[in-house]
Amino acid sequence: MKLFDFASSETTLAREIRGGVITFMTMAYIIFVQPAMLSHAGMDFGAITFATCISAAVATMMMGLYANLPIALAPGMGENAFFTFTVVLGMGMVWQSALGAVFIAGIIFLLLSILKVRRAILNAIPDTMRYATAGGIGLFIAFLGLIQGGLVTKSEGGVLQIGNLHSPVALIAILGLIVMMILYIKKVPGAIFFGIVISAIVAFAVGLIKYEGILSLPPDYKPTFLKFAFHDIGRPSFWLAVFIFLYMDMFDTIGTLLAVAYAGNLVTPDGEVKNVKRAMVTDATGTVVGAMFGTSTVTSYIESTTGIAAGARTGFAAVIVALLFIISMFFYPIIKAIGGGITVGGTKFYPITAPALIMVGILMAKTIKEIEWEKFWLAIPAFLTLIGIPLTFSIADGMALGFIAYPICAVAAGKGEKVSTTMWIIAGAFVLRYVLFKG
Repeated sequence: MKLFDFASSETTLAREIRGGVITFMTMAYIIFVQPAMLSHAGMDFGAITFATCISAAVATMMMGLYANLPIALAPGMGENAFFTFTVVLGMGMVWQSALGAVFIAGIIFLLLSILKVRRAILNAIPDTMRYATAGGIGLFIAFLGLIQGGLVTKSEGGVLQIGNLHSPVALIAILGLIVMMILYIKKVPGAIFFGIVISAIVAFAVGLIKYEGILSLPPDYKPTFLKFAFHDIGRPSFWLAVFIFLYMDMFDTIGTLLAVAYAGNLVTPDGEVKNVKRAMVTDATGTVVGAMFGTSTVTSYIESTTGIAAGARTGFAAVIVALLFIISMFFYPIIKAIGGGITVGGTKFYPITAPALIMVGILMAKTIKEIEWEKFWLAIPAFLTLIGIPLTFSIADGMALGFIAYPICAVAAGKGEKVSTTMWIIAGAFVLRYVLFKG
């Protein structure tokens, strides 16, 4: 294994395989969740499944062979919600144009990674706004999970109320959530995945979902392959989508790389992540490949730290993850049955995958504690972002509330010098969007 240099990394083949398998188990839920999420946008479930697995496999394999890091990649949570519920259903774009926005964001990210200007861009966005955005997206994803699991519904007055907790759909969702919570608290690797499996078994047993086999050929990829388009490129909302896809991908990637690097002591003497440029190029390439096959932004997964904890230190663990994603495509009948949803009274629910959204939302919301709440000029824009994203049911509109408020609050507090030129531009662009444009 000269390519991975096990000796200098103080690891073994067995550790790398074990680390790769554990990383895959902790993130395998995306195989079920991603098709369920993007199918709301009118995309073909099977093609999304293929795109999810193949883009994850290609990007993760590249991370292993090119960057030699034990980091796995797949379509990101948060980005998929933004793609479906904000860009397609909220802004009214066709999914082909949404893929076009993802493709352009990936190309820009690739150029930024090659040109090494990432640090300047990262420093231009205040930490408070990054934490608030991540937390707000976490609340939004959890909200989606509650709705898709039938645990929250609209009341007669059009507001929200508790769902019918006696319905089979809600009971399966509650079961899955309880299992995930217990396993996660017990620190069982793959807690979310096992929660999906257990609730699926119960759903099969009670006849809530139908058994249609285990193995098959991979689903047809053609319905979404190379279907990205630029029909809406003249709309301001298209470029807003590009910006937010880029923003989310960059900060997801940097945060994950830092977490994994420090967990596995994969840092250079000057404190930089080992092979960081190659890792960033890989992440950006994954997004471009994902858009070509038909899925939302591909990004590095924080779940890779579980493989690190199991001993993984080199890219060989990533190669194992990539191979497992390829194998997963042959289990399409199960993926379809679990992620395809259940129609009750004309409404489609996703009780098996919904608890995964709630758990991921909880994990993302932990960034809220990093906000400097005692500084009111920072707390106001952060809070507006946090509540704005779930309550407007739009990541873009929620971000706009906070990003417009930030420079106003900074100037009012006599902290105008802390507002970067980039932040002024972003705030101004959001204001112009609402003043001058409807879409």
